[in-house]
Amino acid sequence: MFRTTVLSLTAAAALATSAFAAGHEKNIVDTAAAAGDFGTLLAAAEAAGLVETLNGDGPFTVFAPTDAAFAALPEGTVEDLLKPENKELLASILTYHVIAGKVMSTDLTDDMEAATVNGDTVMIDLDNGVMVDDATVTTADIEATNGVIHVIDKVIMPGS
Repeated sequence: MFRTTVLSLTAAAALATSAFAAGHEKNIVDTAAAAGDFGTLLAAAEAAGLVETLNGDGPFTVFAPTDAAFAALPEGTVEDLLKPENKELLASILTYHVIAGKVMSTDLTDDMEAATVNGDTVMIDLDNGVMVDDATVTTADIEATNGVIHVIDKVIMPGS
């Protein structure tokens, strides 16, 4: 009985470890999809034609708004942005959430400006937790094969 329990626990631990390790074998898009809270972000990336890029080698740092962050935008905003005629605007907003290179939370400094893929900069503030512009980082350092994801609670806008 004891031997069976030990073997079962050992097998379960081995499976859990390999499942966790497999999470680091996914790229940014697959990691976000597996997390289950980024459906709107992924749909927007698809509409903007950015999925192939985010599946690429990178590395990229993505400040990823949750579905709740997109839902907090004024009514109709997401639907309008997903229209084909707004593809460039949507791409500009989404690439404002991406930095070229892999930037871990330990690399951030207070009042740091980081250049985004769309050409603008985001401001990093560490005074009250980690803030990117006016969004709070709720989960940091989710590693992927081609970069890192930092979850934020708000959609940030270029020029704001």
